[in-house]
Amino acid sequence: MSNTTMITTTVTTSSAEIQLIALFNLLIKTFSQCLDCFIWIAGNIGAIGTCIVFYQPVFRKSPSAMYFIASSFSQLFVFNFATFVRLIEYGYGVPVNSVSTWFCKIRYYIFYVSAACARYNIMFASADRYFCSSRNALRRQWSSSKTVIRLNIINTIVWLLFYIQVLITFNVGNGKCRIQVVSIMTYFSFYITAENGFFPIFPLLFFGLLTIRNIHQTKRRTTAAEPANESQSVQNDRVSRKETQLHKMLANQVILYLILNVPYPVYTVYRAFIGVSSFTGSRALIDTFTNNLLYDLVYLGYALTFPNFILTSDMFRQQLKQIIRTKILHRCRRRTAPAS
Repeated sequence: MSNTTMITTTVTTSSAEIQLIALFNLLIKTFSQCLDCFIWIAGNIGAIGTCIVFYQPVFRKSPSAMYFIASSFSQLFVFNFATFVRLIEYGYGVPVNSVSTWFCKIRYYIFYVSAACARYNIMFASADRYFCSSRNALRRQWSSSKTVIRLNIINTIVWLLFYIQVLITFNVGNGKCRIQVVSIMTYFSFYITAENGFFPIFPLLFFGLLTIRNIHQTKRRTTAAEPANESQSVQNDRVSRKETQLHKMLANQVILYLILNVPYPVYTVYRAFIGVSSFTGSRALIDTFTNNLLYDLVYLGYALTFPNFILTSDMFRQQLKQIIRTKILHRCRRRTAPAS
């Protein structure tokens, strides 16, 4: 009797395991086909749209706009070397990421470098908002196009050199592209948690709060002052309409970053502690689903940059409408107009 009970229990457990595996396989496939596809399409359109709008004369000379352009350009690599690969691998069963070791290494190298460049350009934009709103003339000099170019060159070189470790440590094993040595995976997990999840929070919040203080102080001085003429009024009003809207766009982008970027590095540390390489069956699939979902939140944060700017800034919307009207619709009308 006891043997029969044991067999029945084993069969029931095995059946439940099979059902759980089938469920999470379906969830992984569905989420990849839907969410990754949305992020890939919306992200590419948004990144290109952001670059085009901020390149217009009304924004072009603003250092913050230049940081946004640099960040959006880096995001294009994230969408096409990370999101797209995840889409075709998990959504359509094409084992791109685990077939070739060299592609495994290159793909993650490009992803980590471009994601870091995009992330730090947002941080630079946050610092620029503080410098350009400062009363101190020396600090305002840090808000310049020369500073943007220099920081972007340094930023790119630093991450290209630093993430060479990815080319060395990432390999294909058991159908997975990841770090195979547990101790190295633990170190890398802690680093990603600090660099991607927690470290950026402090400068973003620090410069954000200082910028808010500068804006309030400027508004109080402008209200209290009684300028003698209109030119003096313009000179005293350092926070223009354009600058105010750039502040709002950046503030919303920082909020998006904090909400959507922190969960993944936290889970990465958890995976390193519990030894994810030993997972099998449904537990491995649950881990894959959770890891993919949290990864997608990072990509989603980048993909929502363009909608955030559209919703936040009427100047951004006006420039976008003008581009659509003059660059796209006008050309379409010219092509479809009958020849005289």
